[in-house]
Amino acid sequence: MSSIIGPHTKLCCLIGDPVEHSMSPAMHNAAFNELGLDYAYLAFKVSRERLGEAIAGVKALGFAGANVTIPHKMEVMKHLDEVDSLAQQIGAVNTIVNEDGRLIGYNTDGEGALQALSDAGIDLKGRRVVVVGAGGAAHAIAFTFAKKARLRSLAILNIVEADAKSLAQRVKAQTGALADGMALNAANLKKAVEPADVLVNATSVGMSPKTMESIMPEELLHKSRAIFDVVYNPLETRLVREAREKGCVAVTGEKMLVNQGAKSFELWTGKTPPVEKMLAVVRNALGAK
Repeated sequence: MSSIIGPHTKLCCLIGDPVEHSMSPAMHNAAFNELGLDYAYLAFKVSRERLGEAIAGVKALGFAGANVTIPHKMEVMKHLDEVDSLAQQIGAVNTIVNEDGRLIGYNTDGEGALQALSDAGIDLKGRRVVVVGAGGAAHAIAFTFAKKARLRSLAILNIVEADAKSLAQRVKAQTGALADGMALNAANLKKAVEPADVLVNATSVGMSPKTMESIMPEELLHKSRAIFDVVYNPLETRLVREAREKGCVAVTGEKMLVNQGAKSFELWTGKTPPVEKMLAVVRNALGAK
């Protein structure tokens, strides 16, 4: 963020409810400052009934862009001028870019997850992937992985079986990927995980304060398997800790958080984001030793 905010400062923001605990302002303002860009990032708590007005304000005030978080990622789509094809498939937008007065929606969540795995040396091409969950994160991950990673297969497990099957059917129909949805129970989890190469926890299981919970029985972890947990608070969840103890490659959730933010940053500024700086800010905020 510029040390002096003036009439030429370009503004970006976060729109959601709640936003009080978001790390996006600190992360993005540190990135702007690192590159000497005259940008500033703010967070706005916006209720559901005021969302349309808020998006109109982003356009009217000439904001460079915005991030959108819970509970607005789906509803915001109808207020935009255009939505990227991947975001349309996912059914949610987390990033808005103002291109000469036209607001265009993107979803960088899945790409953030894909980049986090790539940075850890995990190539998904030809791999069998299991995703646990069928919410917003699971949608973004499933569609992005299926569309961009050339998976061998994708299994989606969720407590509500209908949601897992619906997501799998949509992924299969819209990307051509081999995808299957099933209920999340001990038998199905074992069946899906045993041949899998990569396991993704796209649920909130293990998030603070319930840090002793895990979606994966320890006996199903194996050193040949990669684990990715979208939960980033705590930095090391029980799933990640037990996976590492078993010799797995384990990727932590703050990497997805930073990488999705970095992709938003690049869309707004056209600049290569200072990812290491952004990661340091987030890890510091999360109390990394």
